[in-house]
Amino acid sequence: MTDIFGLLKGKPGEPDYEKKGVIVQGITGSYGSLHAANMIAYGTNVVAGVTPGKGGQAWNDSVPIYNTMQEAVDKTNAKISIIFVPAKFFLGAAKEALEAGIKLLVAIPEHVPIRDTMETLELANKKGAVVIGPNTPGIMIPELIKIGIMPPMPFKAGKIAVLSKSGTLLYEISDALTNAGFGQSITIGIGGDPINGTRLIDAFEMVKDIPDLEGMVVVGEIGGDSEEILAQRIIDSGFNKPTVAYIAGRAAPKEKRMGHAGAIVMGTYGSAESKISMFNKANIPVAKRPAEVPVLLAGKMEKSD
Repeated sequence: MTDIFGLLKGKPGEPDYEKKGVIVQGITGSYGSLHAANMIAYGTNVVAGVTPGKGGQAWNDSVPIYNTMQEAVDKTNAKISIIFVPAKFFLGAAKEALEAGIKLLVAIPEHVPIRDTMETLELANKKGAVVIGPNTPGIMIPELIKIGIMPPMPFKAGKIAVLSKSGTLLYEISDALTNAGFGQSITIGIGGDPINGTRLIDAFEMVKDIPDLEGMVVVGEIGGDSEEILAQRIIDSGFNKPTVAYIAGRAAPKEKRMGHAGAIVMGTYGSAESKISMFNKANIPVAKRPAEVPVLLAGKMEKSD
């Protein structure tokens, strides 16, 4: 499994330790421009932007713009890219990034055609790269690096990993954790599309061996079976760090798509009951409300002492 922490933070002794370079694809668009500025303000090292036809310019008089990803990677040696282009252009942008050597691709657009996502993932697997998203708020190590659209206020550095299918619930639950004294070592927005570059189980494999990790929070939702698969992996792997979950959409009517494209229950498949039952089997309590998450986590951590 790719060392996601190493990609984001680096290893002591590396020349760019704690200042990994990030390329922004679509930096001159209104959305890309806004969030590039927010990432830089947070401390993220944005080293280049890519917008075809605007190469040679400088975004905000400081970040060089290139016409192609290959040029940007050759000039900066960056291994991380974030994509802010409309969904119909996503496949081309993703392919260009992966072919240029990007190892962590954060895919912000939603409504990316499933076939385009699958083609992107096939190439990423061949290249040994990680794709977060599509339809993700991003990934961050609080107080160090933010690659995405999440607001900075809810997050604080700490030792709890948060994996979430929902962007807004990622913010809300991280805020509740922070207010209860539980900072986060890493937060990953899985994305709400039916097919994700990084599934919950993949994100778990990425974070379970983080040094000093003290606990984990999983924010799932109705639809699919990724929560059940994750719970089974936690059982099989013997992972014993305090873990708490929350499932969004408990009251949603069956066979009606709710919000995210993947959030649909067909019969009992993908139901909240199925997920809660599996988490209980894995000894993972499931909060009824987001505010209950830190309370349950505190209880689990008390028992593990």
